Amino acid sequence: MVKDSKKIWYKAARTIVKAGQLPMVVNDTLLELLQLIMTEEQADFIAIFKKPSLSINEIREKTTLSDKVLNQTLNELMDNGIVVGVPSKRTGIMVYRLLGPFPGLFEMQFMRGELGEKQKKLAQLFNKMFKEMSKGTQRNYDHIVAQFKNAPPITRVVPVEQEIEDVPVDKILPYEEASKIVNKYEDIALVHCYCRHEKDLLEEPCKVTNERLNCFLLGKSAQFAIEHKFGNPISKEEAIKIINKASDEGLVHKAFHIHLKPELDEEAICNCCKCCCGIFSLFWQGIAPYHCYTSYLPRVNDDMCIGCGTCVEKCPMEAIELEEAIAVVNENRCIGCGVCVHHCPEGAMELERTGNREVFVPPPRIKTT
Repeated sequence: MVKDSKKIWYKAARTIVKAGQLPMVVNDTLLELLQLIMTEEQADFIAIFKKPSLSINEIREKTTLSDKVLNQTLNELMDNGIVVGVPSKRTGIMVYRLLGPFPGLFEMQFMRGELGEKQKKLAQLFNKMFKEMSKGTQRNYDHIVAQFKNAPPITRVVPVEQEIEDVPVDKILPYEEASKIVNKYEDIALVHCYCRHEKDLLEEPCKVTNERLNCFLLGKSAQFAIEHKFGNPISKEEAIKIINKASDEGLVHKAFHIHLKPELDEEAICNCCKCCCGIFSLFWQGIAPYHCYTSYLPRVNDDMCIGCGTCVEKCPMEAIELEEAIAVVNENRCIGCGVCVHHCPEGAMELERTGNREVFVPPPRIKTT
């Protein structure tokens, strides 16, 4: 029996969307993107992922492939950044996770820093897909934003370390300093900043930093990245130097947790700018709210503030305004990153620990044409 090619690709696209975190329609852009990164046989195979993660034993039950062909298929999908496979912490059995479009496929396609025509085309397709998503959110703004309120935050913002003191240990957020997060792990992989690399491929280079190798995968995610050549091993000391440089350049540290649960281990740290970061872009393009965990707020010393506007310029969330030449922080928009505090030339700001809080900032309303 010959399978219908269109049905195979449509089903694969739906399966991948269901594996992801963002509401998304299956359209020609997504289908073209998937056809660039996998074969039709692979598209047919991934339909077995009725849930995003399957153990090797569950996969064997769902396919008639021999072990040799199955292992080859899974390895090709991992090498192509479509599936991530790591051993279960509890049982040691391999578990394979199908990636959604974003976060997921996006990061893996640009993580190696490749510059070929395929990568340029992928950058254009992702860019087109995000523009289409923006129009979709804006047309159905109230309904979609309400849906996002039921979804968990994607990231946890880790403040600039030099600006925090005497950090207590929370049950939900074990470490708030980037250096302590890094020091937990023996395996650290340094990878290209996928967001800046996509912008480079679109000829829209970053306005904040020239650094591209400054994102990290940790633990099992690092082992996977190194084994499948998405990144290279790096020492804890080298990683901390890169994090400190990122702080000085005004980048925001973000920790990504397994299953988006902050009580579980971190699997990545990114150092993000407003102009390139995919999560900031989702917000500023009017696609999705900015939704994160954080534990800090900046406080302004009115007597020391001279109204220079450095904090206004540096804030990635545009959460600071000058009122009568004094910086005023909108606490509902602030993500507690500490960039403003770190860069205040007068030392007129300090970070105050609030304890864990969830920030949800609805995306801006944008005129659609």
